[in-house]
Formats: sequence, C-alpha cells, structure tokens
Amino acid sequence: MAEKKPYYITTAIAYASGTPHIGNTYEAIMADAIARFKRYQGYDVFFQTGTDEHGQKIEEKAFEAEITPKEFVDRTAGRIRRIWDCVNTSYDKFIRTTDDYHEKQIQKIFRKMYDKGDIYKSSYEGMYCTPCESFWTESQLKDGCCPDCGRPVKPAKEEAYFFRMSKYADRLIEYINTHPGFIQPESRKNEMMNNFLLPGLQDLCVSRTSFKWGIPVDFDPKHVVYVWLDALSNYITGIGYDADGNPTEQFGKFWPADLHLIGKDIIRFHTIYWPIFLMSLDVPLPKKVFGHPWLLQGGEKMSKSKGNVIYAEDLVKIFGVDAVRYFVLHEMPYDNDGVITWELVTERTNSDLANTLGNLVNRTISMSNKYFGGVVKRTGATEAVDDDLKAVVTGTAARVAAKMDDLRVADAITEIFTLFKRCNKYIDETTPWALAKDEAKADRLSEVLYNLTESIMIGASILASFLPETADRIAAQLRGKLRDYEDLEKFGLYEDGTKVTETPEILFARIDWKEIAPQIDEIRANQKAEYEAEQARVAAVYAKHGLTPQGAPLAKDAAADAKAAANATSAADASAQPAATDAVIDVEPKDEITYEDFAKMQFRVGVILECEEVPKSKKLLCSKVQVGSKVYQIVSGIKQHYSAAEMVGKRVMVLANLKPAKLAGIESEGMLLCAEDADGNLSLMTPEKAMPAGAEIL
Repeated sequence: MAEKKPYYITTAIAYASGTPHIGNTYEAIMADAIARFKRYQGYDVFFQTGTDEHGQKIEEKAFEAEITPKEFVDRTAGRIRRIWDCVNTSYDKFIRTTDDYHEKQIQKIFRKMYDKGDIYKSSYEGMYCTPCESFWTESQLKDGCCPDCGRPVKPAKEEAYFFRMSKYADRLIEYINTHPGFIQPESRKNEMMNNFLLPGLQDLCVSRTSFKWGIPVDFDPKHVVYVWLDALSNYITGIGYDADGNPTEQFGKFWPADLHLIGKDIIRFHTIYWPIFLMSLDVPLPKKVFGHPWLLQGGEKMSKSKGNVIYAEDLVKIFGVDAVRYFVLHEMPYDNDGVITWELVTERTNSDLANTLGNLVNRTISMSNKYFGGVVKRTGATEAVDDDLKAVVTGTAARVAAKMDDLRVADAITEIFTLFKRCNKYIDETTPWALAKDEAKADRLSEVLYNLTESIMIGASILASFLPETADRIAAQLRGKLRDYEDLEKFGLYEDGTKVTETPEILFARIDWKEIAPQIDEIRANQKAEYEAEQARVAAVYAKHGLTPQGAPLAKDAAADAKAAANATSAADASAQPAATDAVIDVEPKDEITYEDFAKMQFRVGVILECEEVPKSKKLLCSKVQVGSKVYQIVSGIKQHYSAAEMVGKRVMVLANLKPAKLAGIESEGMLLCAEDADGNLSLMTPEKAMPAGAEIL
C-alpha cells in the first residue's frame, strides 16, 4: 500500500476572552469538512485548532472576573473546546498557548530572532487597540478608531522590542507574486499588496511591558512577547518545531502547512507578519492562507451589546448538529459575507434537509417495504431514463472534489444536493406507484428502487464529510456500507437482495416556526439579562478599585457612591449563600477507620475542562476533569446546584482512585467532593490557593 500523502490544516486559534458565537464556530466547521474530505480521499490529515490565551485583554477580563488570568483561560478554553465538540469537529490537536512546550519554544524563537538581528530594542509611542492587541499611527486610524475592529484606541508609550519587517518585505512581495495561490481569495491578496506591502512596512512591536500576562522574554523578563508572535507560532510549535534545530518527525512530515483557514479580519497577520517571522526562522512558508468571509446576523456583525448574538449550542438544541453544519457550510459564499437568522435556518432545514433529502430517503425505504417487503433487488429491467440518473450520480464525486480543491465548500455541498434532487426527479419520471399497479412491470419497479437506493448510498457517502451523523443514519436505514472514495464512480455496488429497515427514521423533522419562536424569544431574553447582569457586575468590580469600566479613576463623589453600591452588591451576593463561618451542622458519625483505610484513597486537585448535562436526568452532570496528564470522566449528582457552563474551569477536589461505575449508562471514573448543609445545598470543595491539576491532597 502506498504511503498516504500528508495534509496539514489549521484554524486560527480562538481568542480565549469569551464564548465564540456561530460566526466564529463556522470556521471550525468548515475546517472540519475539509479535513474529513481529505481523509476520505486518502490523505494523512492533521487538523489543529486551539486557543490563544495571552494578552492585555485576557488580563483585563480576569481582573473583571476577580480570578487569575490562568484560571480565566482554563475556564474559557474548556468552553471553546466544548463548542467545537458540540458541532462534531474531528480535530487531531487542540493547542493552548499556555501549554508549557509552546511557551518554551516562543522564548527560544524570540531569542533566535534577536540573535539574528531581526529584533531590536527601542520605545514606542502611538495609539493602541486592546481587543486587537495592535499599535497604530494617527494616520492609520479610521475616524479616530482602530481600522480593524472600529473600537476606540488609547495613547500608549513604552519601551519595546521591534521586528525589522522591512528587511523581508521585498522577499515576501516576490513570494506572493510567484505563488499566486498563496493568498485566497484573490481579493485578499490585492488588499494586502496594495494597502500594506507596496506602500512600505513599518517595523513591528513584538513585546510589551504595560501588562504581565504573556510569555516573558527570557533575557529581559520585564517584557512579555507580543501576542501575535506568540499566537501565530502555534502552527509550528503544535507539530514539534524546535528553534534549536531539533524538530520532531511530525514537523518534518506535516510542515509546510497545506492550509491556514482564518477569518478575513486577521488576514494581514497571517499573510504579512507570519510569513516574515518564518523567513526569519528559515522555515518554509505555508502553502495557502484562505481568509473566509464573515457570517452576519441579519446583515450585522454579532455583538452582545446589540443583543443579536447566536451561539452554536443554542442552534444545536433546536435544529440538531447536522442541520447547523449544513446551514453554515451551504450559506457561506466563497468571497462575500453570509447571513444567518433563526428564520433562515428554519427555512433551510425544512426545504433542503426535510424535503429534498429526508423525504427522498423516507419515500424510497417506504416504497421498498410496501412493494417488495423491504428487499432491494436488481432485475436488469433498465430504460433510457436510468442513464441520466447514473451519469449525475457517478459524476458527483469528481465535481465535489474539484470544488473542495478550490475551497468552494458551499458549491461542493450544493453538488451533493443536486444528486438528491436528481433522485427526486427520477421518482417523478418513473412513477413507481403507477408501475406497482401492473404486475408485468414488477421487474422494472424493482430496478427503479434499486437505482434510487444505490444513488442515495453514493450521495450519503460523499455527504459524510459534511454531515457525518446524517450519512451514518442513512446507511444504517438502507443497511448498506458507506462507499470508499475510489468506488464513488461505480454504480451497482449496493448488495443485491439487501433488506432495508422496516420503519424509516425521520432524518429531519419539519420545523414549525410558531413552535420554536417562544424558545428563541427565551434565548434572547436570557442573553440580554446575562449581558446586563455581567455589565453591572463588572462595573461593581471596577468601582471597588475606584475605577470606571474604562479603567479611568472615578471622581471622588462618584467613587464613594460606586464603592457603596459595590459593597451592597457583594453583601447581597453573600446573603444569598449559606453562612460559612458562624453556622454549624452535626451529622451522624460513621464507624472509625484506620490510617491504612484512609491511605487507600487518593484525593487530587482537578480542573474541569468540559461539562454537559446527562440527557433525561434531572440530577446528573458529566464532567471531563484534568488530573495530572489524565482526563477523567466523572458523573455527579449536582445539576440542581451548578449549571454545566459554570462548572467549566473550576478547580475541584477529586477522589481519583474510585472504582469506575456506570451512572445513567455513562461510565464515571471518580468522584467530585462536595459539602452539604442541613437544607441540602451543595458546595464543591475547592483548594484555597491555585494548585496545579493533579496536585495530591494530603
């Protein structure tokens, strides 16, 4: 067997300052579809995604949450990973820029660039955008705001290290001109050349001293590495790059990356800064950077303040995973922004998934059961109309592959649904219900149903890269095997005489807007309430420190009023909790144990990476808990006291050597320790200080 050709695909790593909305999640779904299709074609695929966890914005968010930056990113990284899993992404590695091996390599990369003379020390004075972690000159601002995100900027002056961008500018221009596929779509390439490279590059600030949450420059530790140099380098550190010249076999196999899939808003960092950093390191450039468009809510960017944010988890609860995957993959144009609304998702689910696909599968199985007891057989009773169906079906894989090679994912999935539409047309052309009335035409009817079943199996096989659960469900109902890629152009491999399922499953139920509208109204109302509560809580945190939410000192009278309000809020929060210091409770004592009995139990500190509700259970939550290098799955009866969302990121006490047991059909590998008061209120036991995951409790 020939060795598989490697294919390395990455998403931009998600900034761990908050929860990604569906516009951010789209990128992970698109990358997953590409990765799955490449695997299907026989490539050895490595799909990397992850979280970007350093920078001033993270430091500020942690301050607002009144926890350490590490605790904050542990919480948000777990939430992001849970969302990626929720939409069924098949990533091979989830990197975090707080991973120890990554941080060590960033320090070595920085030193290597410095020793080469590409980084030098100076000072910077300009306008700084905290959300984008970017410096700007006055001339670069748009209406006095950041040209990238449109938010306000602040004057900043500090000592910093700079990268000599101009040293590599001509070399990068030549590379782009001689590698026309490097930046896609073409419009992004023109933007980078005309707006940035050709006018001349300024040297880039690559360190900061005004905040601490970053990777220290090891030879000048008051500086932390600029977040973009840190974040971009994940693409090589994650597969084993070593700045000392000792890379892993994996790095040699997969680099240069075949595709960096990113949002169009960060195209400059990936097509100018990143290639120049790689040139400095004498590392080959990635083969392609694709800047995908945005998914807009009703034509507007999603924003909590506007109240128009849509989250993947909310969509999945109402429509299901594959309906959400279908919508974002099908509705996003190659170059222009796409639009999402709850109404549009409903419409597409009904028209394309329920009608075109679901109804096709249901009708075919039902007719096989009605006319032949579910047995699908070839008879050779062919007619000319069959040829056109077979031509469309057997030609679909090549058309899909061509679209995927060009990263036109929406067009690729359209080709698959063209196959299903052709099947529906074939039913209208052959009229099986009319054939069934004439016994002399039984062989023809059997052949028609075989052709439909075989066509659906081929279509489902191609669909598996895009809607994997749906493809598996179709194959299970037809009791067939999804086709290998090299067999997609062969018609007739469905085993003659196979009996389909007796009762076809509804793949996609039609959605009644009137039924889901109240759920959507509730989601919107909850989001608004959560946003307003969060704004008030953050304002109270700043007020306790005598600051406005923008970080400016409060006026004297305002500071006193705000501090009083903050203290009142804290007191109200405290009164809502059971008294901790003055209340006592007696419980019935258990039999004495010896130290040897106690020594058999191993208690350790764990960090909750993911948590979800156990279906059909009123009490149980299922958590993925990092304890040392192992991740435990632990089921706990605490759902009435903690939501799944608030569990993520917590440091907890774990009984780590408890014999695994099944609860509600789910294996539980340990126990989370809780305290319980006389009223049955539970509180997770947590370490007083931030202890590392895996620390033993003695």
